[in-house]
Amino acid sequence: MARKILMGDGRAALAAVRAGGAGRSDTATAVRYLLQLLEERAPGKSVEVRVPPFGAVQVIQGPQHTRGTPPNVIETDATTWVPLALGELDWGEAVASGAIRASGTRADIAALLPLRP
Repeated sequence: MARKILMGDGRAALAAVRAGGAGRSDTATAVRYLLQLLEERAPGKSVEVRVPPFGAVQVIQGPQHTRGTPPNVIETDATTWVPLALGELDWGEAVASGAIRASGTRADIAALLPLRP
């Protein structure tokens, strides 16, 4: 992630998303802010968390990935990521419903959630 999102900007975007009807810009900022918090909480390069089209981060210490498709990938949409990251959606339920696609032996970030914005 290139640019650090300031706490005030991130919280404002999250408030807009949680209130409903947020625009693309607020949604993108909220998603990227939560990804940024995850990256700060669990630095590393062994698991890639993707929330297309808004962002992706590599997290969790372990074997680094540098080229091609990473062996440990978590992918979801913004509608799932925001409540998941805030603890309003259970990891296991989201995976079971197909809202999260997780592959690889390290692709489980349930212990890192919720994030505290």
